[in-house]
Amino acid sequence: MASLNRLKLLMLFTMVLIFGTLFVLIAVATTLFEVMTDLPLWLGIPFAIFMSVIFIFIQWYTSPWLVAWASRLQYLKPGENPWLESTVKQLATQAQVPVPKLAIVPDPSPNAFVFGRTKGSSTLAVHEGLLQRLDKSEVTAVLAHEIGHMRHNDCVVMTIVSAVPIIAYMVGRSFMTISYFGGGSRSRRSGTGLILAIIVTAITAWAVYFISQLLVMWLSRSREYYADAYSAYSTQNPSALASALSKIAYGLSISHDEPSGLRSFYIGDPTSAKREIADVMEHKDEYDLDKNGVLDEHELELAMQKQAGSTWSKLNELFSTHPTTYKRIIMLKSIEKEMETSRMASPADVYKFV
Repeated sequence: MASLNRLKLLMLFTMVLIFGTLFVLIAVATTLFEVMTDLPLWLGIPFAIFMSVIFIFIQWYTSPWLVAWASRLQYLKPGENPWLESTVKQLATQAQVPVPKLAIVPDPSPNAFVFGRTKGSSTLAVHEGLLQRLDKSEVTAVLAHEIGHMRHNDCVVMTIVSAVPIIAYMVGRSFMTISYFGGGSRSRRSGTGLILAIIVTAITAWAVYFISQLLVMWLSRSREYYADAYSAYSTQNPSALASALSKIAYGLSISHDEPSGLRSFYIGDPTSAKREIADVMEHKDEYDLDKNGVLDEHELELAMQKQAGSTWSKLNELFSTHPTTYKRIIMLKSIEKEMETSRMASPADVYKFV
């Protein structure tokens, strides 16, 4: 059972863990830095925390510009795509969120994402490939998924927490650089002590980076499920999103473009899609039940179900920003089955399936 309150608690719990690991790194790094310098510990920790807050603020403030630049998106002018504009406006009004700005990404792969500093400054971007490969009901379901992210404040939350692994990485590298070039001349310890301090700091930094990255990806996967559930409620057509996710996974798997740094923003992760389809095709003969050399929709569904349950897939998912496609489809089918027998009066009725 799940609810929006559970999502809020999950967010709070995860953020406490993520920032807790960051504080551990700050405490260790500043303590060891004090060993090599004359910087008082009582000054070092507040300074490090202050710099971390500044970095997180900079990432939050500049991320919309960086995303827009990296994706080469083109903002739509009013009236340029009436159907897309009216659909997004209707979905945003239903979700009680501000209508986002709309943009098209000149990319043939099927994908979509939403980003922004706040709900009121959000942009919903759609790849050209999504509009070309999916029918209108499927596109609507994808748009509702993105509106769900807005409703849950995912853009802001994920932008903030994703800064922590970056900080951990930068602290480790910077500490080693400072120690190598300047720490030795001011060290009150022997060379062995300096090397030990560097090693301890590096190990701590990489450990914090690894743990915080896992936590960020776990939170990201959870929020994808909630956005899927909201789309199912909003459109009252969960099968449309299930169909869209299948087409997106296949379309991304055959894309020749290298995955960009925006993969965590997308409704479908290109890297995960390529891996999922590759795993299925590796055992194609096993899943080709009628032995005609082609996996039809039923055979592909069974293949993805079996692959999603494998130990290897479960381990891979730990390092993914998105759940496996089939797990998302299973949840949507459960919601659809429930909708056939009862009316979903509010999003809370579908969140219980997460």
